[in-house]
Amino acid sequence: MALFFDQEWFDAKLREAGRTRDDVASALGLSRAEVDEIWKDQRELASREVSVLAGLLAASSAEVANKAGISTPVPAAPTQASSDAALMMKLDAMDARLARIERAVADLQSLILATRNN
Repeated sequence: MALFFDQEWFDAKLREAGRTRDDVASALGLSRAEVDEIWKDQRELASREVSVLAGLLAASSAEVANKAGISTPVPAAPTQASSDAALMMKLDAMDARLARIERAVADLQSLILATRNN
């Protein structure tokens, strides 16, 4: 259990961002009851949840973890190597998809030309 969850800080940050606890539930993939448990110090935030909340509240992960309680983990910053590897994987997937699209367009062009010649 996280100790000393700062409800006032989180509620103020939600107001500043024009968000509600329902938005938090949606962003974290939790029920509203589970979010309320977090606010009541009955449920800890996981590292991934800290990152999501930081983005939602326009705050740093360290600040969110600090305000969420003393045992809340601060997510590790992604290393450049892992970021590069993730980017390369995405580019490879996009390249493969583009190749499939180009093949499909060529097949469609062939079919159109074949029907015109008949």
